[in-house]
Amino acid sequence: MDPISNQHISHQFNEELENLRNMVMSMGGLVEQQIERSIKALRKMDAAKAEKVVKTDHKVNLMEVNIDEECARILAIRQPAASDLRMVVTVIKTITDLERIGDEAEKIGRLAICLSEKDITFKAKYAGIKHLGNYVRQMVSDALNAFARLDPDACLQVLKDDEQADEEYQALMRHLITYMMEDPRTITEVLDVVWVARSLERIGDHAKNIAEYVIYMINGKDIRHIDIEEIEQDILS
Repeated sequence: MDPISNQHISHQFNEELENLRNMVMSMGGLVEQQIERSIKALRKMDAAKAEKVVKTDHKVNLMEVNIDEECARILAIRQPAASDLRMVVTVIKTITDLERIGDEAEKIGRLAICLSEKDITFKAKYAGIKHLGNYVRQMVSDALNAFARLDPDACLQVLKDDEQADEEYQALMRHLITYMMEDPRTITEVLDVVWVARSLERIGDHAKNIAEYVIYMINGKDIRHIDIEEIEQDILS
């Protein structure tokens, strides 16, 4: 094959990889929107807003399928190696976590509908839900930005943020258990809020997963199950 043809193919491949990155960012943007809308629907006990979150989940699923198909096509036709292969593998893993984040947002939307039907108002004692929701949504945003910028330091911060999210989740759970013990009449209501908190904690975990994939894409190192201190000293130094 002549040099001009090789250059053309290389240019096409780079465009395909850039398009793939853009598709991931678009999916991530929709997922962030789903998280934000579901929390707002819960706080306002707005069944209409919550229903919109539930109905939009199919768009997240469709984006995952489309990106997965594009990854399969690139692997079959381009047979990428080294960093390009790691990038495609990272995309495949990332969209799986994004789809699961979308599922958790949908769960929160369904719980908001359930609570609104019981004519329950979002009490001040549930304020921790709003804070945790904003925190994990920002983690997702930061992980996606790290993916876009290929920024290992930003990935490390997401890993650290996940530890803080876990602490906030545990503190919130203790508060919710206390409310149920003080007033058993609230048990059914508070249990629904507990499931919301659990979904938010899982969203944080998925954001952490994405950050780990990005570090693998950048450095070729699988950092799953490695302490943050070791990651910081041995991999990102």
